[in-house]
Amino acid sequence: MTSKIALVTGAGRANGLGIAAARALAEQGFHIIVTARAQSQAEEQAAALRAEGHIAEAHQLDLGDTHTFTALAEQIAASHGHLDVLINNASVFPDMNTGTALDAPFEDIQAAFDVDVVGPWALIIALRPLLEAAPAARVVNISSGAYQQISYLGEHRGDVGAPAYSFAKHTLNYLTVMLAAAFRDTNVLINSVDPGRADTHPELGTDEEDVPPSVAARWIVEVATLPDNGPTGAIFLDGQQIG
Repeated sequence: MTSKIALVTGAGRANGLGIAAARALAEQGFHIIVTARAQSQAEEQAAALRAEGHIAEAHQLDLGDTHTFTALAEQIAASHGHLDVLINNASVFPDMNTGTALDAPFEDIQAAFDVDVVGPWALIIALRPLLEAAPAARVVNISSGAYQQISYLGEHRGDVGAPAYSFAKHTLNYLTVMLAAAFRDTNVLINSVDPGRADTHPELGTDEEDVPPSVAARWIVEVATLPDNGPTGAIFLDGQQIG
């Protein structure tokens, strides 16, 4: 029987959403490709999955370094021949404390778009042959509720906090729509998931509304395992399609 293969980006932190999603997929029988910016981080989390009885391997992957994507795709092609699930979870949040679009440092704008938009886009292109080789591939782009600040500007004019990050996530959602149209004649479904307020950085404090990463991961995995007649080009929040 051919293994189901899932690649998760940004899965190098034990408390992170990426490894939580990877674990949830592993529990459904997926062979997990754990990626992180540092090989040591990826290997640590892959080893944790293997210790739990799952099948996992580690690869270094920095979404800001698109020149490495082809080599990664070639390695996966040689080892597995296809890719069933891609979860674009890796992200940067460089302007957390920036209050308006006019105060955004250029380097923060560049970083947000390099990693949160260009990286996922280029990775999908690099992995396209592997996705199309799978019987029913699913791509999930991890969004953020911050994008809603942009969406609501037409109704509520005001400053956008963390403008580079917020606009990058807004753009990522429209990238999802555009790529869904491009994949229309294939077996690939691509959607965005807003994971809500997941408690992935307990060192920063926990709010009452925060949910454990394992809960948010379940919503991601639901979209990563949609049936063949499932939606594509949509946005999900708390397991519900909202756009």
